[in-house]
Amino acid sequence: MSCMENPQTFLRQLRDHDLLLDKTYEKVIRMQSIKKIKNGLYEILDRLESKQPQDIRAFWTCVFKETILNEYPTLRLLRNDLMNGTFQSDIKRSERAETEEADEGKRKDVSEDKEEAEKPESSVKKKRKLKNRDVCDEEEEQPGPSSRVTPRKKPEKIHFSSPLKKGEKNDIWNWDLYKSQLPVTCGEKEGILVRKRLADGEKCIAVGRQWFSPGEFERFAGKDSSKNWKMTIKCLDTTLGKLIKAGHLKAGNYRAGCKKTLFPTHDVTTVSEEEQDEEEDEDQDSSSSTHISTAGTDEEGEREEQTDASHDSGRKVFKVTCGPLAGDLHKNRFATAILGKSIRTETRWMTPMQFMVEACPTYLSWKKDIECEGKALGDHIKANILRIHKVRCDCKLCKPRSEDLDDEKNDDECFICKTEEDKFVVCDTCPRSFHQKCHLPHVEDKIIRDGKQWMCTFCVYKANENLYPSESDREAVLSRTISQRLLHCQYLLLCLRSADKDHIFASNPWGLERYSSVTKTPMWLDNVAGKLQKKLYQTVGEFVSDIQLIFSNSASYNQDNAGYLAMGNRLKELFDKEFNSVFNISEQTVG
Repeated sequence: MSCMENPQTFLRQLRDHDLLLDKTYEKVIRMQSIKKIKNGLYEILDRLESKQPQDIRAFWTCVFKETILNEYPTLRLLRNDLMNGTFQSDIKRSERAETEEADEGKRKDVSEDKEEAEKPESSVKKKRKLKNRDVCDEEEEQPGPSSRVTPRKKPEKIHFSSPLKKGEKNDIWNWDLYKSQLPVTCGEKEGILVRKRLADGEKCIAVGRQWFSPGEFERFAGKDSSKNWKMTIKCLDTTLGKLIKAGHLKAGNYRAGCKKTLFPTHDVTTVSEEEQDEEEDEDQDSSSSTHISTAGTDEEGEREEQTDASHDSGRKVFKVTCGPLAGDLHKNRFATAILGKSIRTETRWMTPMQFMVEACPTYLSWKKDIECEGKALGDHIKANILRIHKVRCDCKLCKPRSEDLDDEKNDDECFICKTEEDKFVVCDTCPRSFHQKCHLPHVEDKIIRDGKQWMCTFCVYKANENLYPSESDREAVLSRTISQRLLHCQYLLLCLRSADKDHIFASNPWGLERYSSVTKTPMWLDNVAGKLQKKLYQTVGEFVSDIQLIFSNSASYNQDNAGYLAMGNRLKELFDKEFNSVFNISEQTVG
C-alpha cells in the first residue's frame, strides 16, 4: 500500500476520518520526491498499525469506500481477496507454537542451572563463551521463554494464501477472483489489466487514475524500444502473448480505431485476418512459426508505435494531473506557462502555472510536476507534441486583447453537441458554452442582445438544488406535473446529451437495418429535447418513460453486441443516479 502512486486521495480519506493528523498530511502531501512520498506513506501505515491498533477496523472501513476502490484498483483486488476468503488466520497455530517454545525453554533453563551447579570449576573461557551467547540471544530475540520475565505475546498475524487446491497449477488467470482483471507488470511498472477492455480494443490497463493501451503502458514503463507489448507486458512471469495464444485472454485490434455506432450492421472484429493467418502458419509448422510470429509481432509493434505517435501529434485534448487536481489540456490553447488558459478543470480554465499552484503552492516546476498521459508534461514538449510559443509571438494567446481574455474563460465548443462554431452563448458563472438551440431551454436572441449576465441550466440548478424538499416516493415524483419540476428535467436531459459524446443516442435510428423489425416505437434524445422545449409532456413520468424507451430499444436491438449494450447501460445508470439525486429520493425509498 505504501507504494501506491498518487496517494493524495487516499491520505485525504484518512485525514477526513480522523485517522491522520493535519500536520502529518500536509508534510507528506508537500513531498515532491516519489521515494520520500512512499517512505512517508509507509511511516503513516506503520504508526497506525503499531500506535493506533484501536483504529484498525475504522482504517479498513475507510479504505474500502467505493470512491477509494475506484481510485486505486490494487485496493479493490485486496478487498476481493478478503471478501472471497482467500486468506486464513494462523493465530491458534502461532499461540500453540509459542507455548511449546516456552516449555522447551524452561526445560533448557533448568538443565543449564543443573550443569553449572555440578561443574563450578568450568573454565573462564567457557563462561565467557556462554555469556557471549546469552548476550547474542538477548540482542537477536525479545525476552524469550527462558527468561524470568513473563513472555510477551506475539502479535497476531494474518497469512494470505491462494485459492488453489492441492495439485493445481499456479495460473492466476484461471482463478475466479481474476475473471474480470489481472495484475500485470512491464519493467518496474505495475498495473491492473481489465479483460473486457482488452477484448474491445480499448485502453485496458489502469495505473492509479490513468488508463493506458498496451502500447502506451509499454512506453510508460520505458520499454518503447521493444515495440512488442505482447512480449514485454507480463502476468507473473507469463507474457500476454502466450496468454492470448492459449486462449486465456482475448485482444482487440489495437492497430487502428473504429468509429462507434449504436446500431452496427455487423459484429466488431477482434482478431485481424493477418493474425489468423499467423495462427494457421503456426499449426502447420511449429519450428518456423516461432520466427514468423516474432517477426510479425515486431512489425505489429512498429506499426502500433507509429500509429500511436501520429495519433498523439494529431490529438487536441490530453488528460493532465498535478497532485490531487485533474483536468484536460487543450492543445490549441497551449502557449507558455503563464500565457494561454489551456487547462480546463471542472470549474474554470487555467494556465499551466495556475494549474500547478492550484494543486500545490510548493511545487516548483510545471513541466515536471504536471503529468500528461502518464508522463511529465515536459516530455510531450520535447517530443514536439506540445510546442511552447516563441518569446516574440504575436498570436492572440501571447498578445491577447481584452475580448480574447474574455473568450479564454469559456469553452471553444458546445458543451452538448461538442462542435465548434463562432456563435455561442456563454455562461457567466461557469466555463460552459452552448449553441442557442442545444441549450434547454433554448436561448432567445433577445437574451443575447440585452447584454445582461446569463446562467446556464447547470448553474441555475446548482444554485437552487437545496430549495426543494426530499421526496418520499418515486411514484409520487413521476406523477407530478412537469411544470413543477421543469428545471430538473431540463438538467437531467442536458446531462445525458453531454455524456453521449459520440452522439450515439442523439438522432433517429429508424433507418437502420432490421431496426423496424425489432423496435416498434423509436425514441432518441433530440426528440425528447424537442418535446421538452415545446412543453408536450404533462407529467414527469411521461418524460422518464421516453428516456427509458431509448434504453430499452437499444437493449433489444443490441442483444448480441455486448460493447454497444454496455454503452446504453452506462448511460442508463447515469440517468438513474442523477434522477434520484435531483429529486432527493432517499436510498431507503429506492431500495
